[in-house]
Amino acid sequence: MSKRRKSQRAAEATPKREKVRDVFVPRPFEGLTDEPEWIALRELVPAASAPLRLAPALVEEYGDRQVTLATVLPMAAAATSKPDGRVFIGLQRHQQSGDVSRDLADALLCALGTEPGKSVSVPPLPGPGPRLQDVLVDGPLEITMHDGFEFWLDPGAADDPTVQASLERANAAIYPTVRLAAARAAYWCQVPKKAHVRWVLPDDEDAALDALARLSAAGTLTLGGNTRFAGMFRAHGRLVPVWDLPEDVPAAEWEEPVTEFAKRYAEALEDKDPLDAAGRRARHGLLGRQLTLR
Repeated sequence: MSKRRKSQRAAEATPKREKVRDVFVPRPFEGLTDEPEWIALRELVPAASAPLRLAPALVEEYGDRQVTLATVLPMAAAATSKPDGRVFIGLQRHQQSGDVSRDLADALLCALGTEPGKSVSVPPLPGPGPRLQDVLVDGPLEITMHDGFEFWLDPGAADDPTVQASLERANAAIYPTVRLAAARAAYWCQVPKKAHVRWVLPDDEDAALDALARLSAAGTLTLGGNTRFAGMFRAHGRLVPVWDLPEDVPAAEWEEPVTEFAKRYAEALEDKDPLDAAGRRARHGLLGRQLTLR
């Protein structure tokens, strides 16, 4: 038998792997109570965590396990399983499909099905299946901000010099970030030579853009003196305006300016009349000031 014939027979005997198709979902967190905060934790915040509650069906199958949402895990892992049964799910990860919600739900299910303390294997493309909205009890996220990634570690783990060195490298990459009370999903951060306020708006993109255009036309788009509206991101179906701020003014000083801006924005959002000529020009200008998220 020729080598070619043998290869053909071997190929015929090997079962074909089903191809997993990717599907893009522009608003993966749609329907969740804290959609803007999910977006902020995934795209803006370096180190934070929040407890999650499993849906009743999963509690019945796996027990009432402690599940923690983390902005990022060691090596940008999708999930980890602790020896005591706790599960961590990472929002910011290397491999992902077009549906972030499906990715996170699959990572959670893989972690729950993994023996505690063992490495969790998560496929890069999970295929059809439950999403976050199906596997969790929905509600406001109880977010804890962290200055570093020590929350990753089990007690005593930092005593290992290798672990400590790795932790120090990770912590060195964190820009100071503060969650503001003035508006849901609004965050102050400090980068070299400047600071920013970034706010994930909860509203439909077109309506939010019209409201920002009205404020721009009225000259009330900044947060006060020595601030500048830098532009905006699009993130998971929501707009994220960004302001440049003086680097030497602490985060607490921006609570009042953000509160006042949120009031102006809410009033502009309620105006349903078509934009006038100045508003249309402002809207066009805002579309030209879109920023790169990363």
